[in-house]
Amino acid sequence: MAALVVLCLAELLVVIDNTIINIALPTLGRELRTGVSGLQWSVDAYTLTFAGFLLAAGNLGDRYGRRLVLYIGIVGFGAGSALAANTDTLGELVSARAVMGVFAAAVFPATLALVVAIFTEPRQRSIAVGIWAGVAGIAIVGGPVVSGWLLAHFSWHSVFWVNVPVALIALLGTWLWVPEVKVAVPHRLDVPGLLLSIAGVSLLVWAIIEAPRHGWASWQTAVAALAATIGLLAFVVRQLRTVDPLLDVRLFRIRRFWVPAAAISVGFFSLFGFIFFFTVYFQAIRGYSTLETGVRALPYAVGIALAAPIAMTIGRRIGTALPVALGLGFMCVGFAVASSADELTAYPTVILPATIVMGAGLAFVQGPATELLMSNLAEEDMGVGAAVNDTTREVGGALGVAVLGSMLSSVYSGAIRPQLDGTALPKDAADLAISSVFGGLEVAARIPVPELQARAYTAVREAFLDGMGATSWTATAVTGVGAIAVLVFLPWREGRHQSIETPIETEKAGG
Repeated sequence: MAALVVLCLAELLVVIDNTIINIALPTLGRELRTGVSGLQWSVDAYTLTFAGFLLAAGNLGDRYGRRLVLYIGIVGFGAGSALAANTDTLGELVSARAVMGVFAAAVFPATLALVVAIFTEPRQRSIAVGIWAGVAGIAIVGGPVVSGWLLAHFSWHSVFWVNVPVALIALLGTWLWVPEVKVAVPHRLDVPGLLLSIAGVSLLVWAIIEAPRHGWASWQTAVAALAATIGLLAFVVRQLRTVDPLLDVRLFRIRRFWVPAAAISVGFFSLFGFIFFFTVYFQAIRGYSTLETGVRALPYAVGIALAAPIAMTIGRRIGTALPVALGLGFMCVGFAVASSADELTAYPTVILPATIVMGAGLAFVQGPATELLMSNLAEEDMGVGAAVNDTTREVGGALGVAVLGSMLSSVYSGAIRPQLDGTALPKDAADLAISSVFGGLEVAARIPVPELQARAYTAVREAFLDGMGATSWTATAVTGVGAIAVLVFLPWREGRHQSIETPIETEKAGG
């Protein structure tokens, strides 16, 4: 049990940093003078390198020892956090966040692989994986809570300093209670595959984030999207031809593997993107402080904590398909409710229930889906399996912030731009107003005539709410389609402990 607590603490440390910066985005925007694109990069620089290095980290853990890789990850993450805490420019912050993501990739798959290796009895393993998945969900929504409290008392640098003592505690606990586990005959590290995967994912996310600035039909966006497609296709070809692939893509022929992986990705895509813009909504539209905004993220955690054990129990008794589909359905309902939120929407009767339902939905998705995905792998494949499971989360989250954030930015700038036509605003002020809702509010505050100022505030808020509505409905559609897809494609009769060496035969036997 002590080992599980330590592993969950290490997991909490790196997962919480996916969202801990979100509450600080308005402060960062003002102090670092950056728009939505820059803010997206301060979030996605972490998730991008996190996702890009997960497969390599899982492979290294199998080869040299999962506890050793966990050690390296914790130390590097703590050092990267100290580096981020000492930055003063956007470029420095993005670079430090990227470094943190690399070492987070060493921590995350090692924690899941060690949990699965330590708890070998099926019922204990299922409970342990459920706890691990629940902590991952709570960590995501816990980020805004911790960040809100810190920002109410300290500068934005504190959201990174807080990681250092937690890393030291996790490092000590790992040394005391976590045993070493490694594979007797590990796979070789596929360096070309690693480089292709990083390049493909990075170019894809860059194209999406920068599209609102350059234009969705611009040559910059088209070239980046084409290069990303070529890189990802080359990665798949490389994995099919090499003897020791970084990721055996044949795994995705097994429905009991690819469907839960896709469901996790859809859940995190929607929630990461939603949290990104909903924290802005609370501060820019509702006028809440950072602490008040953080407190309003707590219902997500309440939903996850209440639903996680129920979801795992249903999954063990009747199979994974129903709880995962229900989870995506719950999230779909929550996003649909949030799509109509404005400055007058009642928090206790509308927003609060919706956020609890979203949290419960994520718990129903990630716990059973993670347990099914890992249970279909042999012991020697646990490292890469954990990395695939974690990659679906991080890639889904990075794309969620990129896609939904870019959609929000495009709709907002498209709505506010016509309002500026014919005004006497200087170009720098107009550019600031178009860049983000906080820029728009700052420009509106400079207008000396009360009547014109009120009209400007209204225009900025309405433009943002239009964008938020569009992104919420997108998340609604994605989770709704995902729920239907799970019911259609995920077999209700599930096999267990399969090897990736013979995926086609396994699928015929079990599904």
